[in-house]
Amino acid sequence: APSGERGSSWPGTGCYPRYTREEVGRHRSPRDRVWVTHGTEVFDVTDFVELHPGGAEKLMLAAGGALEPFWALYAVHNQPHVLELLREYKVGELSPEEGAPAPADSQDPFAGDPPRHPGLRVNSQKPFNAEPPAELLGERFLTPNELFFTRNHLPVPAVDPGTYRLRVEGPGGRGVSLSLAELRSRFPKHEVTATLQCAGNRRTEMSRVRPVKGLAWDIGAIGTARWGGARLRDVLLAAGFEPEREGEWHVCFEGLDADAGGAPYGASIPYGRAVSPAAEVLLAYEMNGQELPRDHGFPLRVVVPGVVGARSVKWLARVAVSPAESPSHWQRNDYKGFSPCVDWDTVDFSAAPAIQELPVQSAITQPRPGAAVPAGELTVKGYAWSGGGREVVRVDVSLDGGRTWRVARLLGERPVPGRAWAWALWEVTAPVAAGAELEIVCKAVDGSYNVQPDSVAPIWNLRGVLSNAWHRVRVTVTR
Repeated sequence: APSGERGSSWPGTGCYPRYTREEVGRHRSPRDRVWVTHGTEVFDVTDFVELHPGGAEKLMLAAGGALEPFWALYAVHNQPHVLELLREYKVGELSPEEGAPAPADSQDPFAGDPPRHPGLRVNSQKPFNAEPPAELLGERFLTPNELFFTRNHLPVPAVDPGTYRLRVEGPGGRGVSLSLAELRSRFPKHEVTATLQCAGNRRTEMSRVRPVKGLAWDIGAIGTARWGGARLRDVLLAAGFEPEREGEWHVCFEGLDADAGGAPYGASIPYGRAVSPAAEVLLAYEMNGQELPRDHGFPLRVVVPGVVGARSVKWLARVAVSPAESPSHWQRNDYKGFSPCVDWDTVDFSAAPAIQELPVQSAITQPRPGAAVPAGELTVKGYAWSGGGREVVRVDVSLDGGRTWRVARLLGERPVPGRAWAWALWEVTAPVAAGAELEIVCKAVDGSYNVQPDSVAPIWNLRGVLSNAWHRVRVTVTR
């Protein structure tokens, strides 16, 4: 039980007990009571959870922690009467020493990493890898920067934008060096709305079939943003490279994030995609109208629309035109797909091509697995996307495991043909009877009539990538 001393006085707060954040963090479920903080105040909102106008699941995202990061996403909370209502549930105050952050460990290479939103579901702390809760993921067409999934392979580098230089190089010593200010002033700013998806999105579903190697991503290793920056094509042409090259050439990217041996994260894309006006590859310095956050590549990153997120290198240091693809481990010996029959004793990474465009994908964001939903009308929501700029033309949803189907309503405007870089959000509403056990299933179809496979086993691979089988969510209908 919390060790606060009821009746101890703290100037200006009355006679409330004091608690540490650790003590508050123990109260994350109705059984243990649901506690949250706002400022220095502690509240027991257990009895309010089911009354929350935005839904119990939204309030539970903050259970055991601070409300402010979530209230920042929903401006309706920024009204005096909301705080007045909250104070009816006050049970204590945070201890005064809780205001001081813990000192950083100077020996820890991750000590300089930026703060993160507490609502993210963390898959690893060092390096930091996290995804947003599914119920927040599909609420907005553009994913808020602070809720965009984070995929880091190494510590986040600290970069001084004033001294930053991008090197653009090629065979024969050709190349240029550009400051951030030069990138902004010399090249027209271009904006593109694009979805980025990690190759391992939905890996947990593959691991249920057989163990795989990789982070345990649920359905949230995907997000959509409005990116702004210079076209890679413009920069390459200004550096003297031709709009077309004979043979198989590549554009390689290196980041400023490096391992203990000094090897940077790297990746590459085909030269033809890099210089294609239609491909809209960016050297991005803005994300959703704001400066790039540190976790997402500040001050400059590559954004390759329609391609696996692993090629959109962050903290970009070097662009190199090369007759060979990137020598990086992450290009040559990772992010490749294999047959289900291949294991770690027989795998040959050199025999498989690097993943570039991703297959058609969809997932259910609401309701969540195991939820109890009321009888009557049930609304199912989710996202759908396909690589290579292929438009999602249909999403089919079943409430009975795939025996019968409904066509979901696609939200938003139709994309430019061949440039469907961003996901489609979708929803469908159907009657459900009390006491029913539902297996909700979704599958997407793209403009080339590619469709998701019905099960995981035939597409299982030892790295757990390219997981795009029908998404399944089981729920119970209450009376």
